[in-house]
Amino acid sequence: MSDENLYTFDNPEYRKTYWHTCSHVLAQAMKRLHPEVKLAIGPSIDNGFYYDFDTPQPFSEKELEELEAEMRKICKEKLKLERFELPREEAVKFMEEKGEPYKVELINDLPEDAVISFYKQGEFTDLCAGPHVDSTGRIKGNAIKLTACNAAYWRGDSNRQTLQRIYGVAFPKKEELDEYLQRLEEAKRRDHRKLGKELGLFMMADEGPGFPFFLPKGMVLRNTLLDYWRQAHKRYGYVEISTPIILNQELWHRSGHWDHYKNNMYTTVIDGEDYAVKPMNCPGGMLVYKNEPHSYRDLPLRMAELGLVHRHELSGALHGLFRVRCFTQDDAHIFMTPAQMKDEIKNVVKLFDEIYSTFGLSYQIELSTMPEDHMGDEKVWHFAEDTLQAAITEMGKEFVINAGDGAFYGPKLDFHLSDSLGRTWQCGTIQLDFQMPERFELEYVGEDGEKHRPVMIHRALLGSIERFIGVITEHFAGAFPTWLAPVQVKVLPVTDRAAEYADQVAKTLDDQGFRVEVDHRSEKIGKKIREAQLEKVPYMLVVGDRDMENGTVSPRHRADGDLGAMSLDAFAAMLKDVVDTKAIN
Repeated sequence: MSDENLYTFDNPEYRKTYWHTCSHVLAQAMKRLHPEVKLAIGPSIDNGFYYDFDTPQPFSEKELEELEAEMRKICKEKLKLERFELPREEAVKFMEEKGEPYKVELINDLPEDAVISFYKQGEFTDLCAGPHVDSTGRIKGNAIKLTACNAAYWRGDSNRQTLQRIYGVAFPKKEELDEYLQRLEEAKRRDHRKLGKELGLFMMADEGPGFPFFLPKGMVLRNTLLDYWRQAHKRYGYVEISTPIILNQELWHRSGHWDHYKNNMYTTVIDGEDYAVKPMNCPGGMLVYKNEPHSYRDLPLRMAELGLVHRHELSGALHGLFRVRCFTQDDAHIFMTPAQMKDEIKNVVKLFDEIYSTFGLSYQIELSTMPEDHMGDEKVWHFAEDTLQAAITEMGKEFVINAGDGAFYGPKLDFHLSDSLGRTWQCGTIQLDFQMPERFELEYVGEDGEKHRPVMIHRALLGSIERFIGVITEHFAGAFPTWLAPVQVKVLPVTDRAAEYADQVAKTLDDQGFRVEVDHRSEKIGKKIREAQLEKVPYMLVVGDRDMENGTVSPRHRADGDLGAMSLDAFAAMLKDVVDTKAIN
């Protein structure tokens, strides 16, 4: 990065530092206006910053505006940020005297050899590792916005104190803030929870928080998506399997998931034996592979599964289809020889390219390397990391390194999709695994007649089907491409006289496999068109007396408007082409 961009938002490190400093300015403003409030933590995040405060009530919009005003004052004061360190006992005493019990707990939980540092700005001091900008004057006060106040548990533990988390965002220029707020408003308009209700796609019920219900139109969308998924996987040489939702606890110990994931698992007892509801599909895939002997001639073996998994998520983290407690994961497990690794990775990436491009989604790749909490030999890890890197480099793909964020059993490539608003979503992943085949004693007979361990790829393309439906609902603002739309055509008779002809048109299209509805209400045609537009139906067929006489239809496209009268056969041929090519329209 050039020196001129070092201190701009083009540099992600500077952006994080800027937002981190904003969180301290927020905390200082809070202590000025509400000195009784206790401080928790205040980091930068991907899209701004937040600070957690111990106070019983959420802050109103008016109070957030007052905090913003005080933050602007602090920025104008151009307070220097000064770092200093204290020994542990002095640090604890310092925060005890300030009446900040959460800071005391944080200090006590630091490792014995930790450097305990603070940042001071004017009368305000906070426990912090930094870094920060050198002065509050670097922050543009008129480009700060506090966006929300939500409840959050201290340290993410539902058994601990409930805090109030204030979110904010800031930019070096007011124009950038205005653009960001406009995108936020557009995101609200596209909110999949709102659109899901308006379009009759899915619902949530108090009887099952975090467990989505798909409605008839949502099932059409879901099944159409999964039909496409199956067709694509068949072309790429996958076979489909299905594994049980509940398996005994011993299996999860064997796979290593129990040690790493038990707090997110639901358990039960069957015939006096401990079982667990699966949070992922991998161990079932291992058992399928192990069900019969394999030769090197069988490999690579690509097994795909649309598996329903359950994970315990905190109630405060649930969010529409984006964060749920049960979802269908489009997993695949690929078993191969070490010599096949690179080609199989490339094959997966090609499939990703095909499917993501169908939805108009671009992506960025992140290579996540060995975490501290990992299984297996470091040499094997590094070999796996090098193989992933070599495969995508040979394909001309760019990537960034996410150090230490691999799965506990192997490194991975994460695919971060960019939607029409420029937001990113992590959906696809490719994970190399040498550990689980070892744990499950998987084998194949090689060309030498000896037994060998296969290498395995864990791979999800859409990730959670539910979450992906949420993503594309917002990406398309509910106006799904015609091939995916729950209702592709709505026939709108202008008068009651045209009702029978409208039914004939609908039946002809239905017989050809198109999804059609007829609006038989005795309403004016303008109202019928407006409501079909609100339902985001791709094509409306207006049929009146002239159409009846001539055997024509008058199609309207939801975006392009009136397409002019044409024969029904001509319309059906045009519609078939749009559907078959999966045009984004």
